[in-house]
Amino acid sequence: KEILIEEITDMIHTEIHEIVDQIVAENNNAIEENYKIRSMFKEMFKAADTSPVYQLKKHYPQIHEGVRQNQVSLCGEMFKNNIIKGIQQGLYRENINIDMFVKFYYELILSINENNQFEKDINVLELQALEYHIRAMATEKGIIELEKQLNTPIL
Repeated sequence: KEILIEEITDMIHTEIHEIVDQIVAENNNAIEENYKIRSMFKEMFKAADTSPVYQLKKHYPQIHEGVRQNQVSLCGEMFKNNIIKGIQQGLYRENINIDMFVKFYYELILSINENNQFEKDINVLELQALEYHIRAMATEKGIIELEKQLNTPIL
């Protein structure tokens, strides 16, 4: 059973990585990119009542730790690239500590997923965390784009 769960989590990780790469390849602005990725996660887990991450941590802690290690590299690199892109586009402030913002946002998202059982609660909290994260980095131009995204319904 554990081998099957490991294989499924690896498959999901690969699928998520491929979808994120496709979204990034669309070359949207950094803020829109964040919201498209968030929308993809919401769509991917919309049928789940309970959080897969929460369940994995609760019932298969060793597998969960392996998944967490895989996420650290994928998410960290994705968040960093998004911040660099946003700075280049004038959407994020130039004087931010990129590594600290990556770490802070990653830990915030990880905490939300590991400590909340219900997927609908996670979706609401992750959207609020994304807004918080972007507002902390945004220039005036970035705030205008953020407000545009907040007024665009997510799937």
